Amino acid sequence: MDTVAISDVFAIGIVAAFGCGFAARQVGLPPLVGFLVAGFVLNGFGVRSDETLQVIADTGVTLLLFTIGLKLKIKSLLRPEVWGTASVHALLTTAGLGLVMLILGVLGLPLVAGMGLGTAVVVGFALSFSSTVFAVKVLEGKGELASLHGRTAIGILIVQDVFAVVFLTVSTGKLPEVWAPALIGLILLRPFLFRLLDRVGHGELLPLFGFFAALALGVEIFNLAGLKADLGALALGMLLAGHRKASEIAESLFSFKEVFLVGFFLSIGLSGLPGPGELMMATLLVLLLPGKALLFFAILTRLRLRPRTATLASLVLSNYSEFGLIVGAIAVTNGWLGPEWVVAIAIAMSISFAAAAPFNARAHAVYARLQDRMARYEPVELHPEEQVIDTGDAQVAIFGMGRIGTGAYDYLREKRGDVIAGFDVDPVKVADHRQTGRNVILGDATDPDFWFRHGRPKFDMVMLAMPDHDANMHALVQLRSGGYAGYIAALAQYPDRAEELDLAGADIAFSTYAEAGAGFAAHVESRVGDLS
Repeated sequence: MDTVAISDVFAIGIVAAFGCGFAARQVGLPPLVGFLVAGFVLNGFGVRSDETLQVIADTGVTLLLFTIGLKLKIKSLLRPEVWGTASVHALLTTAGLGLVMLILGVLGLPLVAGMGLGTAVVVGFALSFSSTVFAVKVLEGKGELASLHGRTAIGILIVQDVFAVVFLTVSTGKLPEVWAPALIGLILLRPFLFRLLDRVGHGELLPLFGFFAALALGVEIFNLAGLKADLGALALGMLLAGHRKASEIAESLFSFKEVFLVGFFLSIGLSGLPGPGELMMATLLVLLLPGKALLFFAILTRLRLRPRTATLASLVLSNYSEFGLIVGAIAVTNGWLGPEWVVAIAIAMSISFAAAAPFNARAHAVYARLQDRMARYEPVELHPEEQVIDTGDAQVAIFGMGRIGTGAYDYLREKRGDVIAGFDVDPVKVADHRQTGRNVILGDATDPDFWFRHGRPKFDMVMLAMPDHDANMHALVQLRSGGYAGYIAALAQYPDRAEELDLAGADIAFSTYAEAGAGFAAHVESRVGDLS
């Protein structure tokens, strides 16, 4: 087939990505699996990646890291379950997978025959990373970025990114500029950026400010310093994380980031078609993934996380990473590996995404089946955020203390007094609510142990106002299957999802889109009546 014009590649890619993504969604898989398939299908028809697509893909990853930074606190990286897990896992995985490569080499398998110790270590290191893009997409889609397992997984991934930067700096021989340590002075820009952000408003300037901070400041300054540009976007995001508009910036960039990331997934499939040797190696690498997951689980439970938290975090991290491709490409450039390794790693990464996606989509159900077997791994001393929850004399529980949950809390407290308990998985949000005098507790309604192992709190009414539909559904099922006979009200964005909640046992399922107008009209009518 003739080579496709540069200007047409992304347009054709969008068509293929939509078709394959739509098909993936119809069979219960995340659309990103379809995007990967689209890349390989186009590759088979002779379409090749180009500079435009690569710029789009790089921009997607940059915006992703920037939005991660907006929600990240530096102290979260200093927790033992984050840096300890990342360090130990990287060391053991590099050694273990390197040993496997040497054994396979002795057996004469393609790509590894005659492989030396140093090369095997490089391959093991490349395969030790997990995908930040995949993890954030999964956690963001389920509304679990702020949960304990979500924060732990993202922290581990960021520490892994730091390891990758050190490797890239050493292996390429490109040292940072002598003035690079002065980047710590970026913190002096914080008051100026905060004042600028205060005056931006809430319209089209807000996402434009996000592009300015991530691309013009973060990427370019780190480029000039001889450091990895993506980390500049992450650093600028972390610098702005304390501003009250940080989450609003992330929301305003959400659609841009999603579209640009389609380019990233397409570029993986367009990176090359595998031969028999590459397919065989990719298959073997995928078969090794359960070992990677079990190692994460073992380390996390040793660091006082409960089996449920460790399982959910391990599932998110059980894949290969785009950083593996970067490390592999550097190794090829330096003559340590053959170019076929980049294709093999790309195929293994794609398959790992496709294999991990359905498990993560049903992660809570997966753990529910394993719960009895996991009891033996319960730590004797629990992590501070895993302690028993005391709800006191609360009669009403509200899960999800966003705008709607907060409004419901304030309304009910005015009507019924201090018998309301709010719950959220975000510790920062919980602390902010407690400072304003609200009784808000750190808790995860999707956790079976929350309901059935921590005193089984007795509420007259439970309100499920979490942003993720699956989380509301799972909590509802947990309540009803556990024999809860109280009143359950659940929130849904769309009418069809409200029907699903109703069928699952909710006493009332409220559709925000369908009923917000009616609620607004009723509120206005009551106020007009009061004024009359």
